[in-house]
Amino acid sequence: MFSRIRALIVKELLAILRDKKSRFVLIVPPLIQLFVFSFAATQEAKNQTLAVLNLDEGKPALTLEQDFAAAATFSEVLHLRGAAEVKPVIDEQQAIAVLWIPEDFSRNIEHGRPAEVGFILDGRKTNTAGIVQGYAQRIVNNYQAGLAAGGQSAGAQLVVRNWFNPNLDFKWYTVPSLVCILTTLISLLVTSLSVAREREMGTFDQLLVSPLHPLEILVGKAVPALIIAMIEGTFMVLAAVFLMRVPLNGSLPLLYASMAVFLLAIIGVGLFISSLSMTQQQAILGAFVFMVPAIILSGFASPIENMPPWLQAITQGNPLRYFMTIVRGIFLKDISAALVWRQTWPMAIIAAVTLSTATWLFKKRME
Repeated sequence: MFSRIRALIVKELLAILRDKKSRFVLIVPPLIQLFVFSFAATQEAKNQTLAVLNLDEGKPALTLEQDFAAAATFSEVLHLRGAAEVKPVIDEQQAIAVLWIPEDFSRNIEHGRPAEVGFILDGRKTNTAGIVQGYAQRIVNNYQAGLAAGGQSAGAQLVVRNWFNPNLDFKWYTVPSLVCILTTLISLLVTSLSVAREREMGTFDQLLVSPLHPLEILVGKAVPALIIAMIEGTFMVLAAVFLMRVPLNGSLPLLYASMAVFLLAIIGVGLFISSLSMTQQQAILGAFVFMVPAIILSGFASPIENMPPWLQAITQGNPLRYFMTIVRGIFLKDISAALVWRQTWPMAIIAAVTLSTATWLFKKRME
């Protein structure tokens, strides 16, 4: 039995590696995507336009305006001449926000009275507006600290310390997540295309008349996908550490052990899709039908805690949710083996379910 499975594994690997197009697809696009998405898939707010309506000619008002203009968040500053220009600027999306400094701002600062400043945000860009609001609050806090240092009264100061990502470098968040997503994509495509490719090439009938048991065929299809996906995952990790400069603080054995369990769960899904598909085109469509919800429900784009309870329950069946938590934790936090196991055993259950379902469907389709 093992010799037959080994022969099928070698056949699958040769079929993939001998094809120049397959080699190119497996190596070049994932690396390109890792670099492109690391800079494109970001929730930072940069190169934003700020509009300023400064109705005060005093020095404190000019200092605050200059602090906002010098911030890295804003690459362009529009100076408004009156209140009538505020609404068109927001309506026409010429600026993400308007800084409104009233006429009595400097006078209130000089007399130690509370001084309010308006900050009008474009609520249509919810995520960006929330981030810009946080940056604006930070600028105001620094401004208050400068007033306090100069002997003027100032409000309470907020001292912030960021654990695990001191400089709030968004690549430290994005790149480990992309390692998970791109590894998922490769393993899913390799497995979903395996049986469909045999049907299109007309070699599937040869498998049916061979002495191979259906379970042996599935093992022979799954192991090459596991090997290729582990190698791809290694490339992603190396690129993240040495090219993208993301720190890897945790244990590599824990990372690879959890990756193997995760890939088995994804391979089960891929084999299920491949057993259903008659052509490679159908297999690719099926893979992307699974990938899009899996990414959305993984916590990559938005926190799972922000989702409604019924949707949070659905995410418990998504292996990408658990693996993404593990990879981020190992990269940035050096999480313990106990925490890794807490996220791994649900993936093991999902792997058992997906592989069993794929085996059942494959046997049924061969009857």
